[in-house]
Amino acid sequence: MTKTIELIFDFVSPNAYLVWQPLRALAARQDAQIKITPAFLGGMHKLTGNAPPFIRDADVKGKTAYASLEMRRFIAKHDLHRFKMNPKFPFNSVNLLRMLVSLEGDDQIKFIDAMLPAIWEQGLDVSDAAALAAVLSEVGFDAQSLAAKAQDPAIKQAVIDNTEKAVERGTFGIPTFFIGTEIFFGKERLGQIEEMLENS
Repeated sequence: MTKTIELIFDFVSPNAYLVWQPLRALAARQDAQIKITPAFLGGMHKLTGNAPPFIRDADVKGKTAYASLEMRRFIAKHDLHRFKMNPKFPFNSVNLLRMLVSLEGDDQIKFIDAMLPAIWEQGLDVSDAAALAAVLSEVGFDAQSLAAKAQDPAIKQAVIDNTEKAVERGTFGIPTFFIGTEIFFGKERLGQIEEMLENS
């Protein structure tokens, strides 16, 4: 039986970038497949009452500084030194999520592989249609076709449905993982996920 890690995913989360390659490596070690579920973090926050940590924890003495320390440790451990905050953060990711929903299988992986470095290493402005199209075309996507699919009402509704269903299952932030019905939140849970896969 194939092991599956479901990833509740949104490009706007810097932690989605940070966890992506370590998750890919974990899946390879465990002979597991990654199932991508695109969900809109902004909508998730509205549905759950959650907020980005830099807003939610701004007045908690020491908490933001500690979160930054943990991020630096994770970056060092996984050699993610090309990471830098996107100058447009927090940006609207819904169009990218719609494009991602319109794809399947390996094309979803290829799309994420192209977009995450562009956003979180090269500072791509995702609202710049020409710059976005250039990134997509470089890896073989038909950018015009993807842009058109992103306007399909069924695709738009799929992102809404994914977001609502993820919240119903207990998701409140990105990245969230499911192994069956077991939920894990945050990039720091990779060790727990691997342990569960090893014992399954």
